Amino acid sequence: MTSVLLVYPYFRGRRDRSRFRFPPLGVAYVAAALRNAGHEVGVLDCTFVDRDEALRRARAAGAAVVGIYAMATLTRDCLWMAAHLRDRCDLLVAGGPLPTCDPASFLGHFDVVVRGEGEQTMCEIVAAHEAGAALDAVAGAVCRPAAGASSGFADAVAAMPRRPFARDLDAIAFPARELLPNERYIEYGRRRYGYAVTTVMSTRGCPFDCEFCSNVVFADSYRERSPGSVLDEVEQALCLGYDRISFADDVFTLDRRRVHELCDEIARRGLRFPWECLGRVDSLDPQTARRMKEAGCFRIFFGIEAGNDDILRLMSKRITVAQARAGVDAAHEAGLQVGAFFILFYPGETDDTVLDTLRFAGSLPLDYLGLTMPYPLPGTALAERVGARHVREWRQDGGLLLNHALTFDADVSANKLRFALLKGHAQFEMKRRLGRLAPVALKAFEGPTDRILRVLR
Repeated sequence: MTSVLLVYPYFRGRRDRSRFRFPPLGVAYVAAALRNAGHEVGVLDCTFVDRDEALRRARAAGAAVVGIYAMATLTRDCLWMAAHLRDRCDLLVAGGPLPTCDPASFLGHFDVVVRGEGEQTMCEIVAAHEAGAALDAVAGAVCRPAAGASSGFADAVAAMPRRPFARDLDAIAFPARELLPNERYIEYGRRRYGYAVTTVMSTRGCPFDCEFCSNVVFADSYRERSPGSVLDEVEQALCLGYDRISFADDVFTLDRRRVHELCDEIARRGLRFPWECLGRVDSLDPQTARRMKEAGCFRIFFGIEAGNDDILRLMSKRITVAQARAGVDAAHEAGLQVGAFFILFYPGETDDTVLDTLRFAGSLPLDYLGLTMPYPLPGTALAERVGARHVREWRQDGGLLLNHALTFDADVSANKLRFALLKGHAQFEMKRRLGRLAPVALKAFEGPTDRILRVLR
């Protein structure tokens, strides 16, 4: 038996304004797999502690193997934690989206990188370490090439065996939620939103290839769990004290048949719990929306991203503005709250297409609007297109109004991007709060701010 500590190095900023703050399911899945393999496992979720306390707890754990999760927004804290634990463990492992698509940047700080789904790979890495065996034979593991290796690093990494995706999701152990600070998440949720919410994944992967999307861990390997397995986990999560469930699937509504089966299973069990999900506008019809509402769904989010068909094609979204309107209307008319996400000044956009998006967003019956600037994340087609202009790592903006930070040399200035974001949010809030006065106020606001946006460079 080996002692293992898994670290989720997210530290909430003083101006954290995100409404999406959930327990780290990926880490909890890996913890469950390791525990089932007979290892002693701890999880350090840093969401509600400061750096000094997190480091104290990590060192006090005294684990032989430490695994640290990383994605673009956590890279700095991941490497900080690794540097401080390097001499406190026998094996240091990195995993998550960024190590999956760019293992080379982590191997200077870690002994091994987990690429892709982590449950089985991590178990085999720990078993190999326990037995004194070579780690580079583990499928899904990436190690530093041996000194003096004849092939280059990139060739050596490419030759390391990849792990096939797990086919039977029902066979994967439920995430070890009891190792997470559930009480803190419940307290935070009820204070912030009025209810406590946690996530459940009913599918893995996404068959689409949006240019900006970094879905490197599950890639395009869309796989489904059975309704029975999903609802068993939902009941387990609710028993911990959570009030609502947020399905964390990339495309919850992709398979309408499966959605109806899941809703039927909720009814069969007599469950009453509010839930939300992320869907695609082209996969939600009025009948499915009504069935979801009957089964407890209260909100659906759509990643629409643009209000101009040319920009949607540039993004490889494979939807149209007309489909977006139809999907939003179907959800709204079924009585669901509707949220939508849009990207402003995507590379290749003009002032006209950005204003198209803002006008389109304002014409939809939305309850939540998420606006962001483009992020060319490593491993995405957008990062390849941006190329050498992708020059800065992500750092949280300390601004009073926005948390966004420009990470590449865009076609427009950061100030113009921020103005567009603020303009969009202001127009949404005016429509939402002013009722019958909104059309007059918006007309007076949009004209001058449209002209300012066009003048800014």
